[in-house]
Amino acid sequence: MIRRMYRRIRPTSDVVPGAAQRVRCYRPRMGLGFGLLSAQLRPGETDWTRAYDETLRLAVEAERLGFTSVWTTEHHFVDDGYMPSLLVVSAALAQATSRIELGTGVILAPMHHPLRLAEDAATVQLLSHGRLVLGLGLGWSQTEYIGLGADMRRRGAAMEEILQILPQAWTGEPITHQGSVYKLPTLGVRPAPPTRIPILIGAGAEPAIRRAARLADGLFSNAPAEKFLEQVRWVLDECERMGRDPLTLRFIHYSVLLPGPSREEALRRYRDAVWAMNWKYSDMEASAIRPLPPPSPPAFTRPNHALLRAGTTYAGTADEIVEALLDLRRQAPVSVEFVARSHLPMLAYEDQIDLIQQLAEGVAPQV
Repeated sequence: MIRRMYRRIRPTSDVVPGAAQRVRCYRPRMGLGFGLLSAQLRPGETDWTRAYDETLRLAVEAERLGFTSVWTTEHHFVDDGYMPSLLVVSAALAQATSRIELGTGVILAPMHHPLRLAEDAATVQLLSHGRLVLGLGLGWSQTEYIGLGADMRRRGAAMEEILQILPQAWTGEPITHQGSVYKLPTLGVRPAPPTRIPILIGAGAEPAIRRAARLADGLFSNAPAEKFLEQVRWVLDECERMGRDPLTLRFIHYSVLLPGPSREEALRRYRDAVWAMNWKYSDMEASAIRPLPPPSPPAFTRPNHALLRAGTTYAGTADEIVEALLDLRRQAPVSVEFVARSHLPMLAYEDQIDLIQQLAEGVAPQV
């Protein structure tokens, strides 16, 4: 029922045809985004200067090459310094660039005080002249929650309240909030952003996806293709239940894109860097009490194709990658935007630039 109802949704104007009132809807920015920038050390390093300098340089290069957005990603206490301060970096990116959309993919919202989050996001929106997209998620690491003094057991309830608090805080007018997690006195949060800050939710579980449909502006998901399509159906079902126009929502799917003359050659070239990125997630909590410098990952001993998680990693020629992305878009009952999660922290800078250029020339113009 839901699939039939929404199968042909493709927003092409700012007004919903046939609506009783003129309702502004989201016009998708087709093209390709780039990320997820994480400013991690390489094995043996102890100084993050290079990592942060390259973060800025990559964002500038992404803008120059025509990418529509650039995304950062958050974790805490990791030995390689996986980026903990996304809005600080976003403010720097705002000054280094002039056009590209700046997305957080994602800020682990329940670990941040909602009013401080509102202030920092508003500041970035001012510095960027309206280019911030605030991606929020729950996080999964107990080490992070304990370290930052947040209650992991109440993270869903905290997110529910944060999504109510932020839009009110950004009006600049005094607000009051008395919830089960946050009890805030009456006060005004300033500065107020000059334009509305869209909020996207990165999540996997159905309650979180439905929360996005109720209280946010869309999804930022790296779920495998079939799971992503299920997430979209949950959103559409929730929109129908509450009477919300799904044309007001964004649906962004991000995946690792590895271009090359063939799938085999792309996997051969990027195997170690992709493995290092994937392995680090299993090592994060253990690394929180490990001294510097960060170690090298263990050797990858499986066949290269084992790196290809269905629907989240694509390797091959530009045309093969484009076809895989367009196939996902064809299956979805909504307009889907794409972000290449092709920042591989273990790659040498010159190799990273070459990867970005291949995506800009061969993939971005076709999606």
